[in-house]
Amino acid sequence: MQSTTSSDTDRPVRATLQDVAREAGVGIATVDRVLNQRPGVHVRTVRRVTEAVERLHYRPDPAAVRLAQKRLHRVVWVLPSGTNSFVTLLRDSIGDSHGWMDDHRMHGREVLVDVFEPTALAQALLDLQGRCDTVIAMALDHPLVCAAIDRLVESGLCVITLVSDVPASRRHHFVGIDNVAAGRTAATLLGRFLGTRQGKVQVVIGSLDLRDHAERCSGFSQVMASEHAHLQMLAPVAGKDDSALTEALTARRLAQHPDLVGVYSVGAGNRGIAAALQAAGRAREVVYIAHELTPTARDHLLDGTLDAVINQDPGHELRSALRLAVARQTREPVQADQERIRIDIYLKDNLP
Repeated sequence: MQSTTSSDTDRPVRATLQDVAREAGVGIATVDRVLNQRPGVHVRTVRRVTEAVERLHYRPDPAAVRLAQKRLHRVVWVLPSGTNSFVTLLRDSIGDSHGWMDDHRMHGREVLVDVFEPTALAQALLDLQGRCDTVIAMALDHPLVCAAIDRLVESGLCVITLVSDVPASRRHHFVGIDNVAAGRTAATLLGRFLGTRQGKVQVVIGSLDLRDHAERCSGFSQVMASEHAHLQMLAPVAGKDDSALTEALTARRLAQHPDLVGVYSVGAGNRGIAAALQAAGRAREVVYIAHELTPTARDHLLDGTLDAVINQDPGHELRSALRLAVARQTREPVQADQERIRIDIYLKDNLP
């Protein structure tokens, strides 16, 4: 079959479902069954339809798919409860996305849960079966959570992990930065800032059960061991992304180790770390690297408490997750370059 062309552009017109049916010699209903992988179609017919799709370069029309929906595409964001400033930025971005979601016939709601408690997180995920079409979750890399994600996928839901991945699960996509590279970047920055100074370095994590935290620690340790062996790494302390806890832990380490020269905060709770450094009178002495350009992090960059911030764009991540959800629904191809989340580095001199 020859493609028809548009008179004004002389480019091939997008093939339709009717074109595929005509090319394969079957009805439109059969093509629909094949494209949606429904049972009851002979294997030879499936092959004919598949070959016709390939010959015609058929792609579903996303607008037509959305118009054909009998109800809204239901999205649930599963996010950490508490006072995490980066999560607040994520939630602000969700609010900003409502107009885009309306245009794409989507409806979103948020579920807040203590992501450091695997039992509670797994149950919150399982409770979403039959209640939505897509789950976008910041998740703990734990067997219970992995099993819950697999149950959701088996039930037909699209699952996208956000910021922190659960790679052993059957989730459809992960949206976030390369966290090993982020940790390596933090170590390079800290080592360059310290130069030939000797002393100890403290890593503050939320939890190693969070995949992004574990990967950042791994990348950081790799570079510290290979390029900055004159610096001694102390055992990480876990602050559960809570500022009160990170302040107490950091103050204790500062008191125990007068030769502490560097701090790398892998997760949140950065307000507490800054408060401990300031209270000890060592904010300008200790090199401090953290993640996420929150309003508080911006203030601490400007006053010299923070030396550098490694950032990921929450708005980009939210939009990417939504585009991936839509693409799975409409069977549109994913533009990998568009969905790649950059690692940004901010100093006080280049704040946006």
